[in-house]
Amino acid sequence: MATNSQLKANSRVAVLRPDCLSFPEILAQSIATTAPTLTAALNAPLVFASAGNGTWFAYVLATIGLIFVGLNMNVFARRSAAPGALYLYVAKGLGATTGIVCGWALTLAYIAVVVTEIGGFAHYFHLVLAELGVQLPSILLYAICVGIAWYYAFTDIQLSAILMLVLELISVGIVVVLGVLVLKHNGFPIDTDQLTLKDVTPNGISLGMVIAVLSYVGFESSATLGNEAKSPTRFIPPSFLWSVGLCGIFFIFVAYVEVVGFRGYATPLNESGNPLDVLAALAGADALGLILGVGISMSFLGGMLASFNAGGRIVFALARHSFFPSPLGKVHIHNQTPHLAITICALITFLIATSMSLFGVADLQVYSYAGTLSTYGFLACYVLLSIAAPAYLARCGQLRQHHVVISVVGVAFMCIPIVGSFFPAPPFPYNVFPYLFLLYLAGGAALFVMFRKRSPQIVERIERDY
Repeated sequence: MATNSQLKANSRVAVLRPDCLSFPEILAQSIATTAPTLTAALNAPLVFASAGNGTWFAYVLATIGLIFVGLNMNVFARRSAAPGALYLYVAKGLGATTGIVCGWALTLAYIAVVVTEIGGFAHYFHLVLAELGVQLPSILLYAICVGIAWYYAFTDIQLSAILMLVLELISVGIVVVLGVLVLKHNGFPIDTDQLTLKDVTPNGISLGMVIAVLSYVGFESSATLGNEAKSPTRFIPPSFLWSVGLCGIFFIFVAYVEVVGFRGYATPLNESGNPLDVLAALAGADALGLILGVGISMSFLGGMLASFNAGGRIVFALARHSFFPSPLGKVHIHNQTPHLAITICALITFLIATSMSLFGVADLQVYSYAGTLSTYGFLACYVLLSIAAPAYLARCGQLRQHHVVISVVGVAFMCIPIVGSFFPAPPFPYNVFPYLFLLYLAGGAALFVMFRKRSPQIVERIERDY
């Protein structure tokens, strides 16, 4: 016979924990997903490879463009909230099929961004262990970081948010201190080569923006916490703009500092395996090296946790709409988290990273390859959202001229890195990634059309939700 406690537990309806997250915790989700310290460690040097002295300018353009994307998101975020908010936003403006394709793109985006963070964590933690005279296989480090991030995402969303906030504040603070030391060591210079964009080409800026946009991806992830925020329509909209603005200021600062710091150094910025450690040594702050390594590793871990939170809720929502298997739409009775969706995301990301490692792909290559694919997923979402916003407002009879301008500018800025991914063709395998992503999108659209023919009520359920 069941006990009273069992009967009470079975009588409860498992739902995501309502009204538990404050604005700082929601903002922490967006910022942690972007993982700002990763830009200082890996992204800015990759942007420099294409943009050179225009690295900081690529980040200025990316910041402006994503602010316009955030304004388009706010058209919807001020009016509704749900775990699958982003693809439901698109569905409101462009229909259920396009909305599901957006959700399909976001699923790849969040899975790929976790794989990116796994590779980055392993790379930097290897550097920390090397300082201590310890060596561990990459796959073991993959298991450790995925296991830790999965545990907190599985257990408690509020605990996850607090942990993400602490990890990012510490890691960003260390990088800012290093940046000031580098500028002080160089006499706080006004770098005219950077400010005048010396030897910078439009194509270089366009290619650089692909990685620059990668630095911001996930800023919209707070939208997935719509059921758990205390006041979602009041707190989530500003979280988009705050996260882009704060991260943008940090990225532009970091880009300027790193180019200044490496000026005249034998190894170019984009060829350094550990640029922040080099900058610490050049600035006479060698003691920061190990601390930086630990801080960067923790930033990767915080980003992974945030991505599991967001990606798990996208998968959860898509399962509720019958696109993924229905068990993935279940909520843990005690933790009130989408535990099965988070768990399957963790398993898939670990298997992908492990498979790449077994085939001889280095940790930094895991980071770069998965990061590029992730960027395409987010770019597709941002473009669709920017188009959906005026379409939705027109349907509601609320469209104004400035809404159209914001939409057009948002789409235009996002098209810069998209066009730069095709023309001129980047080197292999990056020249293949855009076509693989388009094939993936087509597969998702075909699946949904097939599901819709079998079960027409899928569209009705999506329309009812928005």
